[in-house]
Amino acid sequence: MTPPAPPRLAVVIPCYNEAANVAPMVERLDAALAGIAWEAIFVDDDSPDGTAARAKAIAARDPRIRCIRRIGRRGLASACVEGILSSAAPYVAVIDGDLQHDETILPRMLALLEADQAEVVVGSRNVEGGAMGEGLSPIRRMVSDGGAALANAALPVKVADPMSGFFAMPRALFDNLAPKLTATGFKILLDILLSAGRPLRVAEIPYTFRAREAGESKLDAAVLLEFGGLLADKALGGIVPLRFMAFGLVGAIGVLVHLVVLGLLHGIGPVGFWPAQWAATFVAMTANFLLNNRITYRDRRLRGAALPRGLLLFYVVCGIGAAANVGIAGLLLRDGLVNWGLAGAAGALLTVVWNYAVSSTLVWRPR
Repeated sequence: MTPPAPPRLAVVIPCYNEAANVAPMVERLDAALAGIAWEAIFVDDDSPDGTAARAKAIAARDPRIRCIRRIGRRGLASACVEGILSSAAPYVAVIDGDLQHDETILPRMLALLEADQAEVVVGSRNVEGGAMGEGLSPIRRMVSDGGAALANAALPVKVADPMSGFFAMPRALFDNLAPKLTATGFKILLDILLSAGRPLRVAEIPYTFRAREAGESKLDAAVLLEFGGLLADKALGGIVPLRFMAFGLVGAIGVLVHLVVLGLLHGIGPVGFWPAQWAATFVAMTANFLLNNRITYRDRRLRGAALPRGLLLFYVVCGIGAAANVGIAGLLLRDGLVNWGLAGAAGALLTVVWNYAVSSTLVWRPR
């Protein structure tokens, strides 16, 4: 029996709650890539709707289909990295699992790569012939355009649609870049372009962004914050962990929440300072926990019964951090090593580092 030809192109499909789109995606790829040896790799973040089961059912009868089910890990960028690294095909493409990208341009993308006319080929909505279609609401279109302008200010090569999640490239190039990637959030193409260390040769092929047929969009405020964090991470050369930056930003928001609550209860209201201070502390810690759960630890988000347990543990962690803050600052001030401002800053820095380290290992521990 002659073995099937090895795939020339691997199509990586990161997905979450896309069960209804799995079979249509396979059918569309089969039609678009007729005459080309290909494989499709569904990378599913343990979707509760049974996305992985749908993909594996097809894989059981079609050897071109594979599925990676990830437990305890989440995020489009990291899913793309795992999917691409699992393939031996010489060329790889990334396409969303929601059917909004136009799979019919994949042969043209592959042809440009095989002819060495580009190192990265992007499916673009923003070049002549491309269009947003009905895929984005006016508000999301405005956000996408603003993000593209911001991204191009940081990129070494101008790309009309740097926010695209639809692109192809040689696997060998990706293998070389993989260790440099932040692999956090949703904008894997931007991560690749920023991590290359040189201007990559980019070609863009126009397509019309389709309306979503099933499921829900994952674009929200947290995604935009992750996008901003990615730009900051690359600007700082990865010296400060992206997750730590997010944790610090949430902490700053918590300080504002604390001051607002303290002002309402004590500054304006009749509550004494110490009761108001304690109330403001608990409100700020609760706000910090919810924001960190939604943004900083999005890929480890606590749900169900784990949410209140995590909140109680977060209270304990922050309480110890606050005690350490006061103790260290007091010692520095008592011994005359620094003035009160530097003593307070040192205590605050210790608190942030403590809270981050312990929260990452105990509250939102990797599974």
